[in-house]
Amino acid sequence: MTTPAFQDFYPDHLSHCYGCGRLNDLGHQIKSYWDADESVCRFQPKPYHTAIPGYIYGGLLASLIDCHGTGTAAAAGYRAENRPMDTEPPLRYLTASLHVDYLKPTPMGPILEVRARVKEVKGRKVVVEEWIQVNGVITVKGELVAVQVPENLVLDLLKGSNEG
Repeated sequence: MTTPAFQDFYPDHLSHCYGCGRLNDLGHQIKSYWDADESVCRFQPKPYHTAIPGYIYGGLLASLIDCHGTGTAAAAGYRAENRPMDTEPPLRYLTASLHVDYLKPTPMGPILEVRARVKEVKGRKVVVEEWIQVNGVITVKGELVAVQVPENLVLDLLKGSNEG
């Protein structure tokens, strides 16, 4: 993709997450984009993401639902305010609730497609329904409730990153 991902707009001091932080060299560094009214992320699992031979570890799948969901929540927050993702103050969301259903084992090898649809934007809360599919087959479904990080916490995080 040539357009920036949702995560590319996160300010540096909020870009260290293991799942979606572009500044975390050891993390997943997922990238999420709008695809009409859904968001999409594609992720290629590595052999070390194995649960049992031939299948992906469920914790990885949950982390993809988690981080793609919070990225989608942030993008939905900007959409709700009718402003671009590179405007101030930055909107950042954290997981308040995560529910994951494993429908069938997810095979190792193919690229995973994580898709999401925003169910609700209400104040500082965004509810996102998600699913992971492999070659068009849905193997995991999830729902995430994300809450916007209060601006004073964002400022505290920024201040803390400048002190180190």
